[in-house]
Amino acid sequence: MRRWIVLALGILVSAVFLYFGLQGVQLGEVAERIADANLIWLLPGVAVYFLAVWGRTWRWHYLLRPMKRVSLRALFPVVVIGYMGNNVYPFRAGEVIRAYVLKRNEQVSITGSLATIVVERIFDGLVMLIFVFAALPFAPIEQDWLRTVVIFGTLFFFGALAVFLALAARPEFTQRLARKVITRWLPAKAQAPLLSLIDHFLDGLKSLRSPRDLLMTLVTSVFIWLTETTKYWFVMHAFNFEVSFFVLMIMTAVVNLATTLPAAPGYIGTFHTPGILVLETFRVNSEVAASYTIVLHAALWLPITLLGFVYLVREGLSWRSFDEATKAVQAAKGSPEAADGLDGGEVRA
Repeated sequence: MRRWIVLALGILVSAVFLYFGLQGVQLGEVAERIADANLIWLLPGVAVYFLAVWGRTWRWHYLLRPMKRVSLRALFPVVVIGYMGNNVYPFRAGEVIRAYVLKRNEQVSITGSLATIVVERIFDGLVMLIFVFAALPFAPIEQDWLRTVVIFGTLFFFGALAVFLALAARPEFTQRLARKVITRWLPAKAQAPLLSLIDHFLDGLKSLRSPRDLLMTLVTSVFIWLTETTKYWFVMHAFNFEVSFFVLMIMTAVVNLATTLPAAPGYIGTFHTPGILVLETFRVNSEVAASYTIVLHAALWLPITLLGFVYLVREGLSWRSFDEATKAVQAAKGSPEAADGLDGGEVRA
């Protein structure tokens, strides 16, 4: 029941975003501009996007190394399946299936994998903010709503990083404190599973203890988002407008900060409206901004979703695997050892 409430909330959020983003936009003209677009520019855009996906794989490799060294070749299909899952399934189930398939293929703790994925999201948010601050001298932000996004994003992501660094730096202290609180306030039957869950989660934060791995995580994150912004630049050439690369950096940042909100599958609305508003802020025609953002979203969504389906089949998985993965994660919350001992064959189609 709770899942359907979250889904309904996400659809409502998407509808609200679309309502405000498309106000005053002539949809007929948007369709005409899409029909007239020089879509050949999508080809280099898609190519450079998959370079960014390879960068995501590289980053995850570094985050996982303290638990297990997994080759880039083995990780790439898992990453693609995960992003496909985020695109087509509610509740960001792609993150769950990614951790589950990695456990199935490489015997890496589900809870530890999810911890590394949370670290990824934190670094993504930090790089988005770096993009905004780097672009400000060349594309100053004048709108109050943009300033608000930047302020709250800065507080949240830098605060989250500080907390995670503290947890990673003093794992023994964290474990002692958790044990003291849990044994004092929780029933006996819940204590061992929760303590084990915390231990697995701290394992996933081990990369934050290494300055080298920390630096590589930041470098790969910057590479990922510079590469993805380059896709925005390529797709822009399919339409009759031009803004600076710095404006596209701001658009990349604001759009991806907005997509952290609950929304319908595929980030409908939470991707489109911020993108349109940022371009309008820099004097791009509303219909042009809307047509560009719609095509950009499709170019980001479709290729990796199709490839994800291919890898899903090659792995011997099906749609039922998402439910199995969710159950495995729920089991991990109650008993990490039991979940980590699940037979990978259970998720085969």
